[in-house]
Formats: sequence, structure tokens, C-alpha cells
Amino acid sequence: MTDKKQKAITEEKTPILSPKIDVIFQILFGEVGSERITKDFLSSILEEQIEEINLDENIVLRREYLKGKMGVVDVLAKINEKEYCHIEMQVGEANHIKERLLYYWSRRYAKTIKESEEYQSLKRTISILITDFEVKGLEDLRMHSKWKIIEENGKKHVLTDDLELHIIELPKIKKMQETKENSKLLKWLKFLENPESEEVEIYMKENVNMKEARTKLEGISEDARMQRIAELREKAILDEKEAEYTGYIKGVEDGKKDGKKEGKEDEKLTIAKKMKEENMDISLIVKITGLSKETIDSL
Repeated sequence: MTDKKQKAITEEKTPILSPKIDVIFQILFGEVGSERITKDFLSSILEEQIEEINLDENIVLRREYLKGKMGVVDVLAKINEKEYCHIEMQVGEANHIKERLLYYWSRRYAKTIKESEEYQSLKRTISILITDFEVKGLEDLRMHSKWKIIEENGKKHVLTDDLELHIIELPKIKKMQETKENSKLLKWLKFLENPESEEVEIYMKENVNMKEARTKLEGISEDARMQRIAELREKAILDEKEAEYTGYIKGVEDGKKDGKKEGKEDEKLTIAKKMKEENMDISLIVKITGLSKETIDSL
């Protein structure tokens, strides 16, 4: 092959989208057809055998009247036909992230029982939060921390296995390398960090599920619409950080306590308006901005 042809092929290669972008993460691990990928990834986190996984119930938790909050679950999986697990990928640093994790868990847990059923029908529910930042208050903990309800005195008995929370902080990945713990999970997290790295190329030779994930990610990355969605999502995250800072400064100057909040909301409205102008689906705009359908319709 001539240098000219090689150069042309290199120039034509589409950059792979980051699997850390939540909308990409959702398609990669939450879409029907990703069962083998998601089963392998989840088993590395939970450190247990998953016999069966179902991704049919992936949904957006619609706006409810509880303080007007909107919850978005990136991946929802039913495992072994009796337990539920949801995973959220969070790139931008968020306030009250631990409270939000509990909120997602409680919403899902409540849905495992029907109105006419007894409490013993409630099913084990697992919430997994993966962050691209260090969570405040967890600085001294390992990258992967697991949480349950325990009795504080005596023998630290676990109250119930129904509640299980996992927090994975990607910036701590170096600490995990140093301790050599849970190497299977480490490999998957390195895939999230850089799916094109030389290390990941080696891991794919050992793990056919990771290779399948890379192949699917390449397909997603070649989709022009997904490229635009990922671009807008990344812009939304960056603009939210900028708006948060700008709004905070303006609030200080104007003597307002909620200037930070105002800045974030104004930026969300601007992004939503731009997306509407490009005729993007309303549900997607809701997903990316967190605004209500009613607010978006009014723009």
C-alpha cells in the first residue's frame, strides 16, 4: 500500500465517540442486543455470576410532582429474572450526587412491588454510579466502594440485601492499578477511559465481550446523528459548568443567593432552543437538558 493510500484511509477513519458520554453509554450498554456486553460489565462490578440479563425495561423516569425533579436512568437491567440494577454514568460534577443516587434507587425499588402484593415481594435493587470526578466526602476510599445498610454497634450486621449501592470514581483508576484489585473491572474501566488504547487492544484479545463493545461503539460513532447528539451533550456539560460559574459570580455581584441556579437554567434553555431548531426529538432534548417537555414545547 502506498503512503498516499494509507494517508487517505487514516484521514477517513471516524473518531470513536467517548463511552463516558451518557447518551453513548446508554446505547452501548442499555440497548437491546447489548446483553452479552452488559452482562460481562456488570459481573465485573458486582463480582457475582449473572445467568440472565434483560434490557427490555430501559426507560426514562418521567417528570413527577416530587419537587419537579426529573430522573434519568442510563441503563436499567433485570438480572437473573428477579433483581434490578441501574447504572448512571455522570461526567459533569453534580451537587448532591449521593442523594440523587438514593433517589434513583428508591424509585426503582418501589417499582418492584405491585399495589396488591405483600412487602416480601420487593426485589433486590442495585444502583451503580460511575463518575468522571471524585465524589466529595469519599476522598479516602477506594475507586470502587460498595454500600449497604448496617447496624452501627456490635457486629455490624447488614439489615437487608435489598439495598446495594456502588460508586465508581474513574479519576482514582491509578490507585486501583497500584493495589492490583479486581483486574476484570479495571480493564472495563480502562475501556471507558480510552477504548482505542493499546492496553484495550490487548484486553479485547482476551475478552470477546469487550471486543463486541468496541465494534458496537465504532458503529455508533459512524452515525452522523449520534455524532451530533454527542457533540451537543458534551457542549451541554461544558456550558453548564461555565453557566454555573458565571451565574454564581453574577449572583454574588447582584447579592442573590440563587445566581448559580439561574445561570444553569438559562444555559439549558439556550441549548434546548438550538436543538429544537435542528428538529431533534423532544424526548432526546429532555434527556440532554433535563428540562420538562412542557418547558421545551413553550420555546
